[in-house]
Amino acid sequence: MRVFHVQPGAVTETHTLPLVLPPRGFVWVACGRREFELEHGHVQAALQVMCGTTLVDLHVSDLLNNQLPSHYDYTSQYDILVFRRLAAGQSETDMAQPGAVLTEPVRRGGPPVLRRIDTSPVGFAVFDRVLVTVHPAGCGVLDQYAARLLASAGLPSRNAGAGLPTSPADQMLRIVNHMVDGYLDLRRELTRQLDHWQAELLSPRTRFTNWNSLLDARISLHQLDEICEDQRSAIQDWTEALEDWEPGEAIGGQRGLELLKVRSRDVLEHIERVVHHVRRLEQNAETAVQMHFSAQSNRTNDIMRTLTALTAVFLPLNLIAGIFGMNFEFIPFIHERGGFWWAMGSMVFVAVGLSVYFWRKRYLRSSSGR
Repeated sequence: MRVFHVQPGAVTETHTLPLVLPPRGFVWVACGRREFELEHGHVQAALQVMCGTTLVDLHVSDLLNNQLPSHYDYTSQYDILVFRRLAAGQSETDMAQPGAVLTEPVRRGGPPVLRRIDTSPVGFAVFDRVLVTVHPAGCGVLDQYAARLLASAGLPSRNAGAGLPTSPADQMLRIVNHMVDGYLDLRRELTRQLDHWQAELLSPRTRFTNWNSLLDARISLHQLDEICEDQRSAIQDWTEALEDWEPGEAIGGQRGLELLKVRSRDVLEHIERVVHHVRRLEQNAETAVQMHFSAQSNRTNDIMRTLTALTAVFLPLNLIAGIFGMNFEFIPFIHERGGFWWAMGSMVFVAVGLSVYFWRKRYLRSSSGR
């Protein structure tokens, strides 16, 4: 468990829950899901002392559930936001045993970059001056943002506190924005993988056989689309709830409330960019598959057209050979010295004539030569 005291110009970190609120700033309590499962009683007691209230049992269950979709809920004392992350990592717990940490990574299909994306939820409990976050085990988002927060507090005096959050809600939005930006960093690798598959699907010199991975990728992208939709819905509900907030001192007055609305809209815009990118990747994969089968159909048509033209060329030759192969006693040219060459000459003339005719009609050319 990591506890941060964030105040204007300074950030201090401890590993023990405070018994009273500091005179300035707010307290951020960050813990892993397994840790929160074991010590939520101590957290509840600390919240009772600092905020005069505790988390509702249903919200505690939501924070402990690692399969919960992104959603927003609230009470008169605090707000709850569950936001599923899109970052490189592995799931922390098993669906059958929510509290047991996995000893082996979850096996998934599709390209490696999609197998590395972890969609475990991160829970936020936002009080007036306290923020409680529940993260998956080994959450890189927590470590990265905590390091950034401590580094911002160590800036020179003229910039001190310029990058520090002003309230628990501001802190939550910054973490969520950092989580969304984590997916945006994976766009290049995802795009590169699908571009490679598109090149293989459309290349006439290669035979694409990786259909299982492509199907798994399409399923994974569809699941990401659903997750992003839940994320957008949760942030939209949060943004609508901000309209009913009063510009109190805890959030920095009217200016602080306006900044929260601006940051919420910025987070929503980032999520919409992710949704747009995921859907574009889905469309590209679907389009590549359709173009692959269209190209295969065109190549098949070219082959069948060429075989038909060749059959038409050799059909009269077989007719001539069949006529002179009859066992009649009197057949023209059959007993003449130059009969064989007359027959061969006529066959060559017919073959060349038909070949030139079909070539001029482009029956013996591929579609790429047009």
